[in-house]
Amino acid sequence: MVDSAADMAADTVLYEKVALIGLGLEGGSMSHAMRRGGLAGHIVGTARSAQTRAIAAEINLVDEVTETAAEAVRDADLVVLAVPVGVMGAVAAEIAPHLKPGATVSDVGSVKRAVIETVGPHIPEGVHFVPAHPIAGTEHSGPRSGYAELFDNRWLLIVPPAGTDRAAVARLRALWEGMGSHVDEMEPDHHDLVLAVTSHAPHLIAYTMVGVADHLSRVTDSEVIKYSAAGFRDFTRIAASDPTMWRDVFLTNKDATLDVLGRFTEELFMLQRAIRMGDGDMLHEYFTKTRAIRRGIIEAGQDTAAPDFGRGVKP
Repeated sequence: MVDSAADMAADTVLYEKVALIGLGLEGGSMSHAMRRGGLAGHIVGTARSAQTRAIAAEINLVDEVTETAAEAVRDADLVVLAVPVGVMGAVAAEIAPHLKPGATVSDVGSVKRAVIETVGPHIPEGVHFVPAHPIAGTEHSGPRSGYAELFDNRWLLIVPPAGTDRAAVARLRALWEGMGSHVDEMEPDHHDLVLAVTSHAPHLIAYTMVGVADHLSRVTDSEVIKYSAAGFRDFTRIAASDPTMWRDVFLTNKDATLDVLGRFTEELFMLQRAIRMGDGDMLHEYFTKTRAIRRGIIEAGQDTAAPDFGRGVKP
């Protein structure tokens, strides 16, 4: 449910023209959410793939589809980079000469230090750069995957570089609140560490576990599919995420991810020893402690205790 701050912003056009560079899950969902709230006067979108652009035009995902990013950003008040982190620098270089003075450039990447370092140098003087990260998503991708409710009751982190114009930050905050998000600000390196813990390392572990099942010759493919318990099913859901996006995440948030994986390995060795030694007390204490974290996530409204883990069928 959208909070009161969002309700207040919902009837206001915050940006006359918004350009979405990338029309996948998050770019498409932003378009749906902005339309739902009446937050943008005109939404333009583009994508590298001609097929994606054709589908976006066919389903009326945005008000206008352009062939190039340079065309999309002309006269735009807000430009959102909704492309893999690894190409954001190149996209920023492409659009820089065409940005309107006073415009804001933002993004939806799940790594922030690398985005600031690769995009920031291309932003012209007089254009505001306000990086952001919506902590919301599904394993689906493509122009048909978006829906307006994706950001409802989810967190959006704004990660502004030092000296960022506060009015530009406030305006972007109002947009995300209007799209249903709770908004907070965070320092770039801390953001990347937090996300390494809450998202990046868990995704890598999920990919690994699915890979282990694939390579375990004593378990057939049909058995893996037919007898998947809830834990493994959830791993496969996570491991179905966009491979290009996640490749770039791990390459651009390398230090924080490796730090978390090192700590994970230490914990795993400790659990291995407890199992080998038959230390039931240690296992029970450990599992009791970790169970409390799950309860905290539910109490914070970021998931539900429903049997489907709150992941019902989305539009």
